[in-house]
Amino acid sequence: MSPQTYDLLIRSSKLPGTTQPTEQLVDIGIKDGLIVAIAPTLKEPATTELDAQGKLVSPSFVESHIHLDSALTAGEPRWNESGTLFEGIQIWGERKQNLTLADVKARALATLKQQATQGVLFVRSHVDVSEPQLIALQALLEVKEEVKDWMNLQVVAFPQDGIYSKLENEALLEKALELGADVVGGIPHYEFTREDGVRSVHRVFELAQQYNKLIDIHCDEIDDEQSRFLEVIAACAIRTGLGSRVTASHTTAFGSYNDAYAYKLMGFLQQAQINFIANPLINITLQGRTDTYPKRRGVTRVKELWQQELNVSFGHDCVQDPWYSLGTGNMLDVAFMGVHVCQMTGRAEIDGCYEMVTSNGAKTLNLQAD
Repeated sequence: MSPQTYDLLIRSSKLPGTTQPTEQLVDIGIKDGLIVAIAPTLKEPATTELDAQGKLVSPSFVESHIHLDSALTAGEPRWNESGTLFEGIQIWGERKQNLTLADVKARALATLKQQATQGVLFVRSHVDVSEPQLIALQALLEVKEEVKDWMNLQVVAFPQDGIYSKLENEALLEKALELGADVVGGIPHYEFTREDGVRSVHRVFELAQQYNKLIDIHCDEIDDEQSRFLEVIAACAIRTGLGSRVTASHTTAFGSYNDAYAYKLMGFLQQAQINFIANPLINITLQGRTDTYPKRRGVTRVKELWQQELNVSFGHDCVQDPWYSLGTGNMLDVAFMGVHVCQMTGRAEIDGCYEMVTSNGAKTLNLQAD
């Protein structure tokens, strides 16, 4: 048998998690677009060789949670002066009345190109499907096709205004799935009542099973310690067996739960084996706005979830939009904030935060080798 020939061989590579300049340098063999070998020394021939000279060779960054339909609209039609989630929703409600296909596509493409230049190759974007024409959804589905050669884009059908807050919203959500959205979303804490919120979670799971979609729910993105839809998601995941196909985004109220309840809930989450997404830049900015002092950090229990070996990833959430007027799409900014706000400054913890913008994000998106 002839020796394997690599398309690309990267020599003297430093992998994430190594701490010394020359510690465990490896060669990486790549064939047909896949890493097929990693070893201290690879002797097989290669079409192309690169010498990394001991520099870091990293998995691509994964953007687990962003809203491309609202990106780059900060100040339109007005600024979010209160800095709250709810004023942001109001402003977006005004801005989305003027959406056009060209408008959404131009802003989404600009944001994706900016992220690509910073090492992001996989993106999950939520898109508001509460507007009757589904313009933003159609735009992102077109963008997904246009960027497929250089970016893997997942589209989440996100009912920004709730599933049951308007009569037509449930049908719009289902239509979005029929049109090709990859993931079904929800926002139970924004429904009118606790009962509506629970019903919305159940409906999301029903639709996911009916259309064979992943699930990513905006969950408990509020400071209210009585907002407890995460337990509903966990229960549904356990009963349906969907587990790793389910993601709970934000869960900021988890940081405000009393420790006795949080301890009980953590046991359910271990059974459920769902994914979690925190958005450190946005969570620390939007949450705690009605607090005096002490003022809460507004981020879910990232360190505790990580310590329990549950899959946690980080996302941007917003880039220059009604909720957050800053941001460049750089996932290192997200990880940097995560290290600080989650108090994960130990050596292994810093490595863990890096994984939250790389390999953990890949798990959240259910990415496969092909």
